[in-house]
Amino acid sequence: MYNPRSLPRNLFTGLANNLNIFIQNFSNEVHPIKIEKALIVSKLSRYEYEKRIHTDCNENELEKVLRKRGTNYDKLVSFHNLHKKFEEHLKETLNKLGTDVEVVNRYNCTEDKVDTADIIIPIGGDGTYLLASSRVRNNKKPVIGFNSDPSRSEGCLCLPRWCSMDVKKTLEKLQQGQFKWLMRNRIRTTLAVSENDILSPKCLHDIKGFSLPPFRAAEKNVLPVLALNEVFMGETLSARVSHLQMKLNGSQNDTNIKCSGMCVSTGTGSTSWHLSINRLSTQSVAELLRLIDLDPTEGKDSLAVALSDTYNKNLIFSPEHKKMGYTIRDLISSGVWPDPKGIKPRGFASKIEVQSHCFEAILVVDGGISFPFNDGTVAQLEIRPEDALRTVVFTD
Repeated sequence: MYNPRSLPRNLFTGLANNLNIFIQNFSNEVHPIKIEKALIVSKLSRYEYEKRIHTDCNENELEKVLRKRGTNYDKLVSFHNLHKKFEEHLKETLNKLGTDVEVVNRYNCTEDKVDTADIIIPIGGDGTYLLASSRVRNNKKPVIGFNSDPSRSEGCLCLPRWCSMDVKKTLEKLQQGQFKWLMRNRIRTTLAVSENDILSPKCLHDIKGFSLPPFRAAEKNVLPVLALNEVFMGETLSARVSHLQMKLNGSQNDTNIKCSGMCVSTGTGSTSWHLSINRLSTQSVAELLRLIDLDPTEGKDSLAVALSDTYNKNLIFSPEHKKMGYTIRDLISSGVWPDPKGIKPRGFASKIEVQSHCFEAILVVDGGISFPFNDGTVAQLEIRPEDALRTVVFTD
């Protein structure tokens, strides 16, 4: 029913919404990227990693140790040199374009260096890209990655292969504004734990000399890292059942579940672990078709292949999607579980709250940094536009 008193309120609400849309579109409008100062975040090669572990060995001694262990030393050095050659080529190209360049790795990629750079350029693969993006906490600074070995690997997060083959052309396109912004949404995680507990982040890659400092917990703690791919919650020992309690979209009703952990993914991460967990194999589809007396073959052009491909492609969603995709791994659905019944093992939500009833559990961000997630700890996961990662895509 029409209400005259509601007109001014509705008018101002509409104006505010339109203003927000205008501001968002303006901030995402494509302009040439200023590349006066670039920070290259270089991949830590396996060779460099081995040198850091064996600090007491010289070059010849390290070679003997690795060969004795069974490592292909020649290949190790070859891949390292290939990466360094690309790193030097990128640096020289940027310098010729008048850009001040600094090269860092995971050990010395500090917040100050990230803040003073116009652009962050990870080189290596998806792992290095995730590392570099974790240092950027806002949606203003572009993160644009190059694959340093496109002939051997192809990361989903880095620029296409042709960009690595023609670095100069790629940088010129960026400077001329010949691209579109892609705002990859990320997951913000807030942990509620007992006050005065010490939260000790742990690097799962176990790299000597790299860690996040522990901090004293408050009632609510926004974690210092945003998830570009996914957040996992569950027991550290995969053979142990994870006891979790979850709420979706701000509901007051919770569901108690037993499972092998829970994975909450962004659209960016939907091509990664999310896809692997939920992928439907051709074998399973063929067996289902066999049960209903349809074409049971698993050949290249079979119905089973077509159906599984269609299903698996449907699992992938846009990096700019405003909801998270959750997956309950190996959900126990028998007897009284889940309690109450009805929870879907996979779905989408704008807000997810999970309480742990586990013994020795962790919450892992992008497979790299973990936080304790034991009995009583509550995690709230959400996506906010100000947390998105600014990246680019080329239209031609």
